[in-house]
Amino acid sequence: MREMQHDSSTIAWNALGDEWFELAQTGESRICFIMPHMLRLMGDVAGKRILDLGCGEGGYSRELAKRGASIVAVDCSVKAIEYAISLAEKENLPIDHYVRNSNDLFGIASEQFDIVLCSMMLMDCEDFDGTLREAYRVLKPGGRLFASVLHPCFDGNKETGIGREGVGESRYAVVMNYFEPKEWEAPLHKGTIPVIWRHRTLEDYVKAFLRAGFTIVDLNEPRATEEQAASSVALSFLRRIPLYLYWELKK
Repeated sequence: MREMQHDSSTIAWNALGDEWFELAQTGESRICFIMPHMLRLMGDVAGKRILDLGCGEGGYSRELAKRGASIVAVDCSVKAIEYAISLAEKENLPIDHYVRNSNDLFGIASEQFDIVLCSMMLMDCEDFDGTLREAYRVLKPGGRLFASVLHPCFDGNKETGIGREGVGESRYAVVMNYFEPKEWEAPLHKGTIPVIWRHRTLEDYVKAFLRAGFTIVDLNEPRATEEQAASSVALSFLRRIPLYLYWELKK
């Protein structure tokens, strides 16, 4: 059996394990903002064949399967896939799971998916171009790639790149260096185990999408609703400054 080739990204995310599963399922921004907005953008997925690329603990895969989609879930972390399989089996959801580096989806046939979903993972890939080439390969002609990333203008290395000052609803973004650093190590929010973070500019994203052959269909910088802002100080910040950027691309 062919084995996945590791790089700095896969090594870092394989080290997280249980800490990431807990953060993914309890993180306020993901549960109350990032995931709901992506699901709205994707619309009716019943009958669609979807690749959840960088599926993590499988939250999107399970929700999309419940909405009638046929799901293949891929992640570079063995522990994440094992965990995702266990939860899918508990809910009796027919999801196919694979351990793969996103830049080499071996064993997954070309032109078979209506949608490739990349939720909060493209900015983490060491081989960004390779990941996009593989996403393009497995999409049907006219298929869509939906991706969310940390907004490159307002989120980055807090020490020397892009930071936030102040407290509560009065926080504001401070841009010290939009272009650097490109890479650093730090734990996830409320985490303890360092992972590799990568900063890509808007130009980096657009040029990579075009190199892969994609057409940019839509871009969204979602703002928190009044209800969301009222429920959380963290989400109220998103009424003024977007921390997430959503892309819709077409093959």
